[in-house]
Amino acid sequence: MKNTRSIWLLVCCLFSGWVQAQPTVPSYPDKPVTLIIPFAAGGPTDVVARMMAIPMGKSLGQSVLVENVNGAGGTIASNRVARAAPNGYTIYLHHMGMATAPALYKKLPFDPLKDFEYIGQVLDVPMTLLARKDMSANTFPELLAYIKANKDKVSLADAGLGAVSNLCGLLFKSMIGVDINTIPYKGTGPAMNDLLGGQVDMLCDQTTQTVPMIKEGRVKVYGVTTTKRLAALPNIPTLDEQGLKGFEVKVWHGMYAPKGTPAPVLDKINAALRFAMQDPTVKQRMADLSSDIPPLEKITPQGLKTHLEAEIAKWDPIIRKAGVSAD
Repeated sequence: MKNTRSIWLLVCCLFSGWVQAQPTVPSYPDKPVTLIIPFAAGGPTDVVARMMAIPMGKSLGQSVLVENVNGAGGTIASNRVARAAPNGYTIYLHHMGMATAPALYKKLPFDPLKDFEYIGQVLDVPMTLLARKDMSANTFPELLAYIKANKDKVSLADAGLGAVSNLCGLLFKSMIGVDINTIPYKGTGPAMNDLLGGQVDMLCDQTTQTVPMIKEGRVKVYGVTTTKRLAALPNIPTLDEQGLKGFEVKVWHGMYAPKGTPAPVLDKINAALRFAMQDPTVKQRMADLSSDIPPLEKITPQGLKTHLEAEIAKWDPIIRKAGVSAD
């Protein structure tokens, strides 16, 4: 009997110690989650975020609140997220600017590969080359002729050095051999407003913002930046087929959290992201805007990490060769 009691006492002690050794995971989330966007409200990344916020909130059981933190091509927002509390209540949606920042900024205050946890890829977005509605050129060849004849007067808006609109513009200017005047904004949302108002001549922007403008006839469109025509704009030729061979810019997006965010919390956020990406309304909206939702294996932490590493390796030599710097 004594031996039996001793064995049970030992088992109870071991079980008690095992329970105490297990990591405690707080109830998450028990308050709204903030999704930070590094660009102005109304811009393409903002459109993507607000589409996903509702289904993500449904999955998490708490509201997902979108907050716009503008400036410096996304580096201000990235630095803020990198230094936020790693508790899952601050998450981040950024596009390929996360991969170009290391080459553009000599004194970057954060490291994209070391200061964040990865949640997953979100979507790929093509771009379009636009001009104000009253631009005299009606075709791409006419636009090129107009630019060459008025190179000191033509203005090309973008969201600032390092933004995708800026990179698209750099590639366009390089391929046509004309240095157009660039007008930087704090996002393509305000840049689009000035294009609609006729204050600037041209803009290269994502289909998440431009497809409705094009279909409503509020802007002129001269081409898309993919190598194949878009289902949402089947009558708009690619820039590649119009003579700019090899011109391709697709904007990919990823979701991040501050370094040190607990794995169980990251798992919940990833599940919410995957849920949102399969939401019928989101899928239809993305299709309408010619955006591609990645396969599920890429909507994972490892999928995003692998893609980010590859994109940094791709853009770093291109930007350094161009000699541009945001510092």
